[in-house]
Amino acid sequence: MTARRKALEEAEVHLTGRTRVLTVSNQKGGVGKTTTTVNLAAALAERGARVLVIDLDPQGNASTALGVPHTSDIPSVYDVLIDEFPLADIIQVSPESPNLLCAPSTIHLAGAEIELVSQVAREHRLRVAVDDYLASNPDLLDFILIDCPPSLGLLTINAFTAAGELLIPIQCEYYALEGLSQLLGTVQMIQKHLNPRLQLSTILLTMYDGRTRLAQQVADEVREHFPSQVLDTIIPRSVRVSEAPSFGQSVLAYDGQSAGAIAYREAAVEMIRRDSASNERGA
Repeated sequence: MTARRKALEEAEVHLTGRTRVLTVSNQKGGVGKTTTTVNLAAALAERGARVLVIDLDPQGNASTALGVPHTSDIPSVYDVLIDEFPLADIIQVSPESPNLLCAPSTIHLAGAEIELVSQVAREHRLRVAVDDYLASNPDLLDFILIDCPPSLGLLTINAFTAAGELLIPIQCEYYALEGLSQLLGTVQMIQKHLNPRLQLSTILLTMYDGRTRLAQQVADEVREHFPSQVLDTIIPRSVRVSEAPSFGQSVLAYDGQSAGAIAYREAAVEMIRRDSASNERGA
């Protein structure tokens, strides 16, 4: 742990200057989507990146973990999707960092799935809002992370349509790969009909328990199928990671020296470095 902390302190990263829009999705519940979104966002912000988290889950857990108020009377993503509010009107700054912004979710979002059915261009609502925001603030953000609900409904489809990249957290347990083929099938449909630029760029292995052979088998199997997308960093099972949201904090703010905090910092560094490397190859 000491060596990993030292390596992180000495690690140098260079942001590319472009805005990456990533949807964090997996229709299986309990795999660490919100936890990954919040803690990766906090780790990226700590590295100097300007990050916006869009909370698209009606439960509003990402908003809670970032310490952002999201009571029913506060303007939220619901107003953006249904009433076409500008994204800038609902964004709040997390008390954790001035680099960390949040577009909160409220309980109203639970009904948005039904209300969107009758709306014009219902799959593109979020994309239009994000594009308008980026056009008005071209140099403001390095990352937008969209936290999805554990389903493949209209909210998740809006997230897929708005993003350029897909980040899938995969739990290192027996059922992890079940449902992944369904998710990838949905992604292919989105690519074909709604958003051809969407690509699966990142897979993060979460809830890894090094004491079990099963966790290692799942990790090996995922790496075999997706060798270039899986991050080297693995997020361990951690009590600190589970406790942090109840204090309205990311694990980095709650216990920055814990194994979970270090792992998310390593994942953030790896994501930035991979992007910088691919950017240089493209150049």
